[in-house]
Amino acid sequence: MASQHRKPRTAGTRVAGVRTPALATAALTSVALLSQTADAAPSEDGRPSLEEVEKKVDDLYRQAESATEKYNAAKEKTTKQRKRVDGLLDEVAQRAQKLNEAREKLGSRAAAQYRAGAAAPETAALLLADTPQDYFDQNQLMSRLTERQKGLADDYVTERSATTKQRREATESLATLTDAQHDLKTAKATVQKKLGDARELLSRLTAQEKARLAAVEKQRQEAAAREAAELARQQAAAQAAARQESGGGTSGTGSGTGSGTGPSAGSSTAPAPVPAGASPVDSSYATKAEKALAFARAQIGKPYVWGATGPDSYDCSGLTQATWKAAGVVLPRTTYDQVNAGATVPLADARPGDLVFFYGDVSHVGVYTGNGMMIHAPKPGAYVREESVFHDGESGIHSVVRPA
Repeated sequence: MASQHRKPRTAGTRVAGVRTPALATAALTSVALLSQTADAAPSEDGRPSLEEVEKKVDDLYRQAESATEKYNAAKEKTTKQRKRVDGLLDEVAQRAQKLNEAREKLGSRAAAQYRAGAAAPETAALLLADTPQDYFDQNQLMSRLTERQKGLADDYVTERSATTKQRREATESLATLTDAQHDLKTAKATVQKKLGDARELLSRLTAQEKARLAAVEKQRQEAAAREAAELARQQAAAQAAARQESGGGTSGTGSGTGSGTGPSAGSSTAPAPVPAGASPVDSSYATKAEKALAFARAQIGKPYVWGATGPDSYDCSGLTQATWKAAGVVLPRTTYDQVNAGATVPLADARPGDLVFFYGDVSHVGVYTGNGMMIHAPKPGAYVREESVFHDGESGIHSVVRPA
């Protein structure tokens, strides 16, 4: 498989509002060079070759993004677990109060029974009574007190059992919360270390090496744009054939219009026309997708920040979640869950608004805009931008999911 890292635009270019720093652009290129790295040897002075550095940086950013999704999952789990613990602790406090009240009532009844003579043996009670009738009256009272006391005792036992159960659940939830917090801390440390290692490697590049990477990046972007244009052509041809089979109708493409480089360059915020014969569900999806894409386009140029969900910065799944939220559709937080939040469709049938997932570990996602293009938050050091879904080669694409 080709390198699995997202690449920024070449230094000096601006596509759909993207502002890409020259250093990030030059240093983070991957796919075009990866084919040269297998047999790359260290330089004569013992320093790693440019290809080795590039591959290492590429791997570090991929690992950092995967760790970011694990961080997002751990953070979400920690938040939910903390709410559960707080709720259980509140319930335990309320149960403890009820338990105390039941204990007080039981104690009061026991004291009343004692004062009524429950501690005296029946024979002594009969002998000490002024008249036999007094004894029987007292015995009847004791019977009523005993029944009440039994009911209070049952209430006390019930509350004590419920309180014990709640305390046990709270203890178990606290343990789960501790585990989730540990996972969160571990994922955060992993992300920070991978990014730190990548920055250290990049800092050693010479100006000449950065220029070489920038040149290769430009070639890679051009190749990706050609692949996107070919996908757009195939989608348009398939939809034209479908319209002919259905007896003609409104012209339009399910792939919509996008912006980027290559023959299909251009931009539009208008929704893709719904093909003839489209069902009401398709029409509804197109309406939601229009809102989602309008939001996504408004985020172009904002920086990638791991763990961020907006509004000033995003990571990849944070952007797609916010994009569809703008259309009234609630997506899960992580790529691992978002990939299961809709119907999987072939890439050839992708429509604007669909989610495009990447790599075997499903660690990256973007929102399809049409014509083989997508909007995504690529990686640290880059900005939200629109580019080809083939930015990392066709083999990097995992699946396409229609979320609504």
